[in-house]
Amino acid sequence: MEKFTTLRGVAAPLPMVNVDTDKIIPKQFLKTIKRTGLSKGLFYEMRFDENGKPKDGFVLDQPAYKDTKILVAGDNFGCGSSREHAPWALLDAGIRCIVSTGFADIFYNNCFKNGILPIVLPKEQVDMLMDDAQRGANAILSIDLENQEITGPDGGTIEFELDPFRKHCLMNGLDDIGLTMEKAGKIDDYEAKQRDSQPWLAS
Repeated sequence: MEKFTTLRGVAAPLPMVNVDTDKIIPKQFLKTIKRTGLSKGLFYEMRFDENGKPKDGFVLDQPAYKDTKILVAGDNFGCGSSREHAPWALLDAGIRCIVSTGFADIFYNNCFKNGILPIVLPKEQVDMLMDDAQRGANAILSIDLENQEITGPDGGTIEFELDPFRKHCLMNGLDDIGLTMEKAGKIDDYEAKQRDSQPWLAS
């Protein structure tokens, strides 16, 4: 998993509440277990009509937001089913950070496991960042994970809270497998002792 330390990029506004995982990545795109190529289905029903023709106006399809790395979203983002394809699709589109007043628990956890930083802030601060994100290509936010700060286009800063363990995992690029492999030495020692004491298990 790619490490997350600092991030600077265009923030896109998505002022919609209760954006569920089916809206983030509809069910027809869940036939793969690959984490790449899913950006084509990201927010598909908001971007395309029933015939697959592009709709006008969706924020991520506007030229100013084509390089978006940060999404400023409405409350209860990522609700609905627990599909991990939702953070996969966001990550495949280049989005590494989502700011909202609240996230569904499973989606929130899945973000950390895939290298995305979900930040929870009070409504007044999200509203302020949403206004910043309306500036198009000038909507540049900087995320400093070490100091837990967001810097806006005008230089103002907002502090955010984060569980220390989740912060450690993001900053060191550790998903569940990475955390396990940190104990590789102890695992090898245990297996060696088991082979010596119970050799019939290895045959």
